[in-house]
Amino acid sequence: MSDPEAFKITLKNGEEVKVNDHVYCSPSWGVRDGTPYSVARIMEFLPAQGTPTFDKHGNRSEPVTRVRLAWYYRPSDVSDRTVADSRLLLAAIYSEVCELSQLRARCFVHHRDRISDLAGWKKRPDRFYFTRLFDPWLRKDFEVIPATTVRNLPADIRDILVSRYEYIVAEREVVPDLTDDLRLCETCEKWCPPADSLQCDRCKKFFHMECVTPPMLSKPSRGYGWTCAPCSRAHEEEVEGHDVRHHTPLAQKPKSNAPPARGRGRPRKDRVLAEKEESVEIKHFKMWPFRYFGLYTFAEDTLDPDDLIFPRAATRVGPKYQAIVPPAPGTADRPIDIEERGGDATIEVLSLVNEMSPAEVEALEKQKAALTRNEVLRCSVDWLTEVTFRLTDAWINKRDLSTVSMRSIMRLRKFQKNDMRYTDKDWSHHEVAAFEDAISMHGAELRAVREEIGSRTMPEVVRFYGHWKNSRLKEENIRIRAARANGLDEKMEDSVREPTPDDDEGSIVTELKKGHNNCGACRTRESEVWWKAPKGLPSGVLCDSCGISWRKYADLNVRPLREDPLTKTKTDNKREGTPLNAPSSKRAKTVSSQSTPPPPPAIPQLRCVACQRNGPLGKVLRCKQCQFRVHAGTCGAAPDAGTSDSWVCDLCQNENSLEASLIPDCLLCPRMRRDPKKKLIYPPPDSYLRACKPTEGQAWVHVLCSVFVPELTYSDAARLRLVEGISAIPQHRWQNDCTLCDRGDGAVIQCSECPAEYHVSCAWKQGHRFGFEMQQAKSVRRESAAVVEFKGQTGVMVPAVICKGHVGLRRQLHDLCETTDSGETALQVYCKTYKQAQVTETHGLLRKARRLDKILEAMNPGSTGIANGVNGTTVNGHGHGNGVDPSSSLSAAAPAHLHRFSSSEGAGPTPHCYRCRTEFSPFFHEVAHTAQGEPRSWLCHKCHAETRTSYHNPVIIGIGAA
Repeated sequence: MSDPEAFKITLKNGEEVKVNDHVYCSPSWGVRDGTPYSVARIMEFLPAQGTPTFDKHGNRSEPVTRVRLAWYYRPSDVSDRTVADSRLLLAAIYSEVCELSQLRARCFVHHRDRISDLAGWKKRPDRFYFTRLFDPWLRKDFEVIPATTVRNLPADIRDILVSRYEYIVAEREVVPDLTDDLRLCETCEKWCPPADSLQCDRCKKFFHMECVTPPMLSKPSRGYGWTCAPCSRAHEEEVEGHDVRHHTPLAQKPKSNAPPARGRGRPRKDRVLAEKEESVEIKHFKMWPFRYFGLYTFAEDTLDPDDLIFPRAATRVGPKYQAIVPPAPGTADRPIDIEERGGDATIEVLSLVNEMSPAEVEALEKQKAALTRNEVLRCSVDWLTEVTFRLTDAWINKRDLSTVSMRSIMRLRKFQKNDMRYTDKDWSHHEVAAFEDAISMHGAELRAVREEIGSRTMPEVVRFYGHWKNSRLKEENIRIRAARANGLDEKMEDSVREPTPDDDEGSIVTELKKGHNNCGACRTRESEVWWKAPKGLPSGVLCDSCGISWRKYADLNVRPLREDPLTKTKTDNKREGTPLNAPSSKRAKTVSSQSTPPPPPAIPQLRCVACQRNGPLGKVLRCKQCQFRVHAGTCGAAPDAGTSDSWVCDLCQNENSLEASLIPDCLLCPRMRRDPKKKLIYPPPDSYLRACKPTEGQAWVHVLCSVFVPELTYSDAARLRLVEGISAIPQHRWQNDCTLCDRGDGAVIQCSECPAEYHVSCAWKQGHRFGFEMQQAKSVRRESAAVVEFKGQTGVMVPAVICKGHVGLRRQLHDLCETTDSGETALQVYCKTYKQAQVTETHGLLRKARRLDKILEAMNPGSTGIANGVNGTTVNGHGHGNGVDPSSSLSAAAPAHLHRFSSSEGAGPTPHCYRCRTEFSPFFHEVAHTAQGEPRSWLCHKCHAETRTSYHNPVIIGIGAA
């Protein structure tokens, strides 16, 4: 067999490369979308797919069209942290087979310890170095050290490692142990592995954990030390004899693998030494120069040539991760005829068509064709799987195949309690739009796509992604067939064929276009060769120097654009690329992007469930607990920029604070029937109805209901908190039935265009249109109605709900989430203007009492309520209202024994309860039967409630004198 390393390939630029040479690799510019070249090492040359590498005579199969490459990563490929050194790479034990045409040019990559003059190495073109290895599966960095520096190993194992591999891969914390001198146990004089050995804190000697007396089961915890028995006895003798303790010998500084530090000065320019370092031979074993030897490696395994060389993680096998379940009670006398899992009786048969006779298969296909005439269903994988299952089940149970029906989409699977759908629910237009937006943003990262959708499970997203890709391929194939049918075969092939020009990989610009005639990085207008520029630059081209620097080293020095207008100055003596308003001897400072691409990172977008539009994080909030996503202005939230990531919705926050009821049902909507066994989040986080606010009675109301029911107000309209006025909702709203759900419980509103009445939540679920209309203020109500300005319109903002069946309306409605220039939503503007309760003039309990007074007045038209009649005080409690005497007003409102004490009655003695002698009470009740001439007696509210009898008039507990 011929030596594979002697085989060489000539690249397009004339350079010859062989096995273990390093090269630049990249597909065409259009495929890689402007990313820099990748650096890789050639492992082997391969012929076309399906052809053996060597024939039976040992000769290499021709022609060679493929190559296996071992990749290197740039730091920017695996981390967002900026690295200033564009020549630094990360090795990897990862390889792929690529086309030979993707090799661009040769380069050189060496370990840092193999380079004596790093500064001179980095000044030479196409030179790279590495010190660490990145594992793409563990997503972790490892240190890479030369195998010759490993000394703390048995001689046979160390000789095997040094003879096979050039480098050793290990964790950072293991490197000092591996590079230390050989450690032998003081008891058995055998090698001490770092994981199974102890070091004495006093004598610094090593022992196996099983060689000490008594044996150690585990190492001491972090922060604690261990001493051997002789040192412990010596220490006890020193303590008993009051001897001065000798100083503990200092531990030697662990030996480092870094080369010795060089003095400052100009780097050496020894070209002979540099060329010698470039041509140094690197040992490879099975095409790899390194292997893993770290925390999770058994030293004896390295003697096996077939042992895996990849980095490893901690095992997940053992009592720490697996539960040891005791046998269930009664399993000892379990009957033998019980079916065991894994047998034929417990398997759910999906298909046995292969065991049917040809006649039975023909009958099955005939029945399958008769079950549906829908051509789409006949090609559906879900439908074909289910119909095959049902027909097979009928064949197994000896039933006629004509009894099989596909009308029901539900079926009971084995070992499941409930019926399951054999196909997913149809996706709504909003879900499809959210899916496509997420795909354009995140690509094939389906977990991020699922978070954007919110209403679908991960299996449903994966299945829909497959169907969605197939539909796109179907549309593409239809267009190609249509073009071929119209005689455009050659044109279609030219349009879809990947460009493969002779100028490198299709990234050289032959003709400059208008507006793209200067370099996007250094702004120069002169260059022998122009290269295509990555996205995000002011110009679409790069000069020869910047283009090569970007492709090879992922490094660009981008000059910032000047934002202020240029002043007219003399530019005759200015050279190209020099700032016009700066001295000619100085150039503008450049902003170096270096290893990071020029385009700025995309701001994460979240989709609001109220308007189904995307917005940046901060404007659109996501609940940390239930993943509810909504614009901050439509739920009354105003988090800081630093706390937007940890925002929690009101319902989730109430689960911890317990400030309101734990039952989240809206008081204005019909009660939902829910299965208590299913622990589902209610209201669901994929609907705007999840936005709820507490009421003054510690219950809950939807934000939509509280906004569009006109009788309700807020004590804090900016935060939409503490909904007031539920008792003030007129009776007809509670009595009329909803036209959508036909239920009589809950309060209804009327459509703005027709007499239809429905619950607010029902209208939202049915897709009715919600918004705010700007109407001109009429002359009669211009003084009473507040006038607002919203997006250039001035007038009265009126909430409107319109049935989705009304089409062709000319009414202009502003959406709930529509924002002004200041960032306020339409819902915020409406609530602050029209929904704010008068909290500065009245107390919350007094406002509640006044609303209850209206109910009492409706029941007893001749009576006067407590809030308005007691003591005749005004709303702020500083005087009598309407000139009515307090005593007369009080006598008309209630019997004499219901007199309350008020601070407005004069500066008399402080009242106290004659029963319990307290001086503190919400209000005091005057005792009715007091002898004439004696001082007035009072009862506190508690004693009054304990001693009172039934009255004809209802007694309302509230604040007396404000």
